[in-house]
Amino acid sequence: MSNTANIILDQALGLSPSERADVAERLLFSLDSPDSEMDKLWAKEADMRVEAYEKGNLETVSAEEVFAKYRS
Repeated sequence: MSNTANIILDQALGLSPSERADVAERLLFSLDSPDSEMDKLWAKEADMRVEAYEKGNLETVSAEEVFAKYRS
């Protein structure tokens, strides 16, 4: 990391938790650039998954089972 980045990081670590969360969110958002082709691919994937679910071709797991798996 550059010296400037280290200085900024040191300053950011001195912020309150809510301020750090805000800075982190804004930094992450700045990395996300809209991509219409990717959006189309994800929409198609979502449609295929819904269709598979409705046809009974998709195995499902309840949220309770998922949470229990990660609690243990």
